[in-house]
Amino acid sequence: MAESSNSAAASGPAQSAANAPKAPNPAFRMLGMPNLRMKLPSRNWMIFFTVTGSFAAAVIYDRKEKRRAQRKWGDLVAHLSKETLPIEQTRRKITVFLSAPPGDGLRVARDHFKEYVKPILVAAALDYQVIEGRREGDIRAGFAERIRKFRRKAGEPSTVVEETNVETIVMNARTQMGVTEEPGPKGDLIIGRHTWKEYIRGLHEGWLGPLDPPPPPPTEEPAFTPDAAETSPAPEGTPATETPSENKPEGDANAPEKENKDEKPAKPVGPTPTYLSPTDYSSQPLPPTLPPSLEGSVPIAFPHLLGFLNTPIRLYRYLNQRHLAESVGRDVAAMVLASYSRPYTTGSSSADSASDSPIATADDTLGITYEQQTILEHEEKEWHKSVHRKDEANPDKEREWLNDIVLDPRIASRMHRYTISPEEEARAQRIFDGQEYILGEERPAPVPFWKHMWVKYGYGEDEETLKRKPILGNLDEE
Repeated sequence: MAESSNSAAASGPAQSAANAPKAPNPAFRMLGMPNLRMKLPSRNWMIFFTVTGSFAAAVIYDRKEKRRAQRKWGDLVAHLSKETLPIEQTRRKITVFLSAPPGDGLRVARDHFKEYVKPILVAAALDYQVIEGRREGDIRAGFAERIRKFRRKAGEPSTVVEETNVETIVMNARTQMGVTEEPGPKGDLIIGRHTWKEYIRGLHEGWLGPLDPPPPPPTEEPAFTPDAAETSPAPEGTPATETPSENKPEGDANAPEKENKDEKPAKPVGPTPTYLSPTDYSSQPLPPTLPPSLEGSVPIAFPHLLGFLNTPIRLYRYLNQRHLAESVGRDVAAMVLASYSRPYTTGSSSADSASDSPIATADDTLGITYEQQTILEHEEKEWHKSVHRKDEANPDKEREWLNDIVLDPRIASRMHRYTISPEEEARAQRIFDGQEYILGEERPAPVPFWKHMWVKYGYGEDEETLKRKPILGNLDEE
């Protein structure tokens, strides 16, 4: 018993000494730092760090590759920004068509343009004009009216009086000063399948439709006879109708006329009426001002998916924006360079395929399908279900987003699309690999990460900025 008690008493101080925390580092203790005991996190913390770290790494990698893809296509067209222009010329301008996606607002379309399209245009220092549509039909009406203005200006007879706006005043002033546009091809960038449908419809309506607006639809009004008005008694509780202005003073009789003159006519709500139906394309003659080849066009992908149940797909796209930046950058660079274009293709379709296809036009009877009909067709499946719902109150109402694309062969054959040539594609790949740089320039030396952060957060200036900074002498003679 004595031996066991002695051994227990001896082992007690030894175990307590082993379990005692280690003495802190004297240097850390003098600095006031605590004694940190490093150990592995628990199972729950390991799961949390793994999930959040993996997601953060995926986002960082995707954004880095996205910037590399945009930098590649921006460097491919950046040599255009170095070209000088005469003082009497304005920069080449392209037209961008964008409208609110089905089921959402215009802000989403603007963000898509600023994030994927605008960086390439800015790198090439190109001027652009944006035509926006907030609801269905705005792009069609605006584009068709723009073509009709061009036809009237070219000399086609019309009874419409052109209104003087800011754009007209600026163009007249530039013409008087001798300012001209930069010679070179222009083009149209169309963002999204819904905008592409309205673009095709406005193109046909503007070139094949009439220049004068259609007459307003007749309104049914009840017949009015003076005898019935005189003999019919007024219902009880209603004021008696006043006699003409014999009993009224002269000033009171003229007051309503003055008020009507001061009032401005109310602006029509909604898009302008349709000048031409798709079923009348083939019966319309070609205008004399129609050019043999229309301006090139480039449709831009605009994936837009709504709905809580589509969260996995939306999350996948959020982590793979680099692929969209690569595709959109290639199409925008093709429009900016405008060095290679091809006509839209046509193909033959069998009767079975035409019946199964959701697109059916008048040319299906001839077995002809156009490439313009199938461009970005997969985006229609992702539109919100409220867009596909038909109006029960007006089932015959025309839906430009849901109706099939109808093409006239005379207009479809004049359309062409800008693409990247194989030589430019190979040069873009060499730029991506670091073998080449902007035409006429040498690739600058890589900047270390610490120096980049030092300059970014305002503690210093890069070498290029220092070279452009003026050197001032001792002005105060001190």
